[in-house]
Amino acid sequence: MRASTSAVYFAAAGQEATMDAARRIAALTHGDRAAWEGTAIFHELIRVTFEDIDPLAVLPDVLALVHPDHRGRYTAVLAPDWRPDQASEFNGAVWPCPGSAVWALRTTTSFEGAIRAAIDLGGDTDTVAAVTGGLAGAYYGLEAIPAHWTQPLHVPLPGFDGRVTDLAGLLHLAHRLLRSPSATAGGQVSSRARHP
Repeated sequence: MRASTSAVYFAAAGQEATMDAARRIAALTHGDRAAWEGTAIFHELIRVTFEDIDPLAVLPDVLALVHPDHRGRYTAVLAPDWRPDQASEFNGAVWPCPGSAVWALRTTTSFEGAIRAAIDLGGDTDTVAAVTGGLAGAYYGLEAIPAHWTQPLHVPLPGFDGRVTDLAGLLHLAHRLLRSPSATAGGQVSSRARHP
C-alpha cells in the first residue's frame, strides 16, 4: 500500500532494478516472500504504465518474472475473470489486494470509478484503495483525479510540528522523485491522462 512512491522513484531504472528494489523494500517490513512478489508486480505495473504500455496487457509477462513459488497464486488473482468475491482471504491480504486493485482498474473507466470500486468492496479499504490509486493514477494521469478530491488536501507532515502540505507540495515531492539519481532520462511522468 505504500509502494507508489518507490515505484515512481525506481521506474526509470528499468524492469530488473524496479522489481529488485520492490522486493528489498517490502522485505524491510514483511517476512513473507509473497509480499515481496506482490510489491514487485506493483512496481513493474507502474513502470510499464509510465512507458505508455497498458499494464493489463502485459500482466502475463510480469507474472513470468514472479518467483515460481508464488507465481500460480498471483496468476489466479490477476486473471481477467477473477473477481474479489472469489478471494479466500481478507482483501487487505497479500494475494487479494493486488487482485482487487487490478480488478478495479479492469472493470471501470476512470480514476474515480476505480477508487470507488475499490472502496465499495469494503474490508481493508485503505489498503486496497491505496494500491488501486497508485495503479489508476499512473494509468489515467494526474488530470483524471477529480479536483474536488485534490483541492482540499491538507496533509500533516510527521516530525514537522504543525507543518502541512497540499497538492502543490505533493507535486513538488513527486518531481523531486523524478529528478532523483535513479530517475534517468525518459522517467518523466505526464500530468495528462494516459488513457482515454
